[in-house]
Amino acid sequence: MPQIAPSKALLYAAGGGIGDSLVASLVARALRERFTSVDALTLEAHAPVLERVPDLDRILIDDGGDERALAERLAREEYDACVVTWATARTARVPFTAGIGVRVGQARRIYSFRFTHRVVVRSEEGDVTSHWSDILLDYARAIGCDTSDKQYRFVPTAEDERDAERLSSGSEPLVILNPCNAIASRRGIWPLEGWAALARALRERLAARVLVSGSPADAPMAAGIARLAADERVVSIAGMTSIGAFGALARRARAFVGITTGSMHVAAAVGAPTVGIFPFQSDFPERWAPLGPRTEVVRASYPCHPRDTKERCRDYACVANLDLPRVLAAVASLVS
Repeated sequence: MPQIAPSKALLYAAGGGIGDSLVASLVARALRERFTSVDALTLEAHAPVLERVPDLDRILIDDGGDERALAERLAREEYDACVVTWATARTARVPFTAGIGVRVGQARRIYSFRFTHRVVVRSEEGDVTSHWSDILLDYARAIGCDTSDKQYRFVPTAEDERDAERLSSGSEPLVILNPCNAIASRRGIWPLEGWAALARALRERLAARVLVSGSPADAPMAAGIARLAADERVVSIAGMTSIGAFGALARRARAFVGITTGSMHVAAAVGAPTVGIFPFQSDFPERWAPLGPRTEVVRASYPCHPRDTKERCRDYACVANLDLPRVLAAVASLVS
């Protein structure tokens, strides 16, 4: 039988949040249809996520420093193709300078001439219903690669499992509630009462301990929610876990409930029953819904102020007035 010559591809996913990189990992799975090995080049903060993706062989870091040194490193790797899922002038220049023969990236940008295959992003054509994973897979399709398996994967390490065990000791079931996103910590006007009411309701309905999760920047808000819940079985773990330990913890949980964030995608990826809450009328739930074996989405029901966006809302009334019956119904549909 003839031997297939080894071929190497690079997924260049260096931008956005950790959820963007996890979603982009589906491109790596598609590239495996054609290439014998697939590496990823990403931001240092995103490396712990992609290191736990089984579709990737190695993780390289783009620290934002010397472009030429990075390009020379890539040239030594002798990649046959590079797919750039977060296109910027830098991410277009680096594979071009590295001399990678096949370079796939976004069309209609001033730097797009550096890509050999230029892809028009469907959302620029008015598509608001395709999931972002399918939009990114258009990059892989441009060079004849695709996958029918569109659930991203995240595999915690043994150390992650040990860390999760320390937080989940005891026989009581766990529910993870993630109530904050980057906007919440930046703006400082995030309402907490609605989340506290949801934490109490989850605690009572599922007879479970509720762990309020979040980033280190979210810790004061998560602690405030636990305090307002006034229940010793509602506790904050914000800032206390690595992303790997969070994934291991989510896999043990009876459910994950939270606003759309990277942690929502990680919870779905490990198979946790995952309810993603999209409270803003400006959200695109079809585009950013969690992908996993057991997921539900709760869409916006509270009317926004005219011309409001989540970045400049004056009071986040939709968050203060979470639709608890709909959220609880979504949770019940997954855990029953």
